[in-house]
Amino acid sequence: MALPLEGLAAIVTGAGRGLGRAEALELARLGASVVVNDFGRPGRDGSGEASAAPAEEVAAEIRDAGGRAVAHTGDVADHEQARALVDTAVGTYGKLDILINNAGILRDRMIFSMTESEWDAVIHVHLKGHFNTTRFASAHWRERSKASGGPVYGRIVNTSSEAYLAGSAGQPNYAAAKGGVVGLTTSTALALAKYGVTANVICPRARTRMTEDVFQGFREPAEGQLDPLAPEHVAPL
Repeated sequence: MALPLEGLAAIVTGAGRGLGRAEALELARLGASVVVNDFGRPGRDGSGEASAAPAEEVAAEIRDAGGRAVAHTGDVADHEQARALVDTAVGTYGKLDILINNAGILRDRMIFSMTESEWDAVIHVHLKGHFNTTRFASAHWRERSKASGGPVYGRIVNTSSEAYLAGSAGQPNYAAAKGGVVGLTTSTALALAKYGVTANVICPRARTRMTEDVFQGFREPAEGQLDPLAPEHVAPL
């Protein structure tokens, strides 16, 4: 029996750890071929060269389980590196079908103390990063639709946060960026509908390194008990 996503190619950004990792593993489990993106870290030898880990670690985990995956260590906030990410999917798998924008960072501070660089960094990674990958993925689907003379299969899932709705006093940059992601998503959905492509935005709750402060008041379950906030339980939703 064919798997639900067999024959489809997916990109997951920020997939080296946390929710992105769980999303990449889940897509692969359902049969998709995955490009695992995560910004490369400096090498341990101090050379300053980017390391493929943790993106390659997740890609290797998928391959070891019998799936198809390659790693990409580019920065999605960089326009040309985002282009290269989409090109990696198309060059490796012949097409792109699914784009999961998950990459993000935090630079928390109250509005009266926030620096310009803290504001710019979060807007750059979250909002521009979502735009960059969407820009090149949407162009790919538009070209495919024109070539085939009809709609194609394309899915975008962008990651926002309840912070843009309920507010988060110490995260004015993050809340603004996540609100921007919602606006970007609705505009993208309207622009791509005629090509058969959908764009949706999610506000997931998951216990990750990035949200450990947010969920300090949520008691972690005892060993052996189900943690509903664990990324592997959130990703399938």
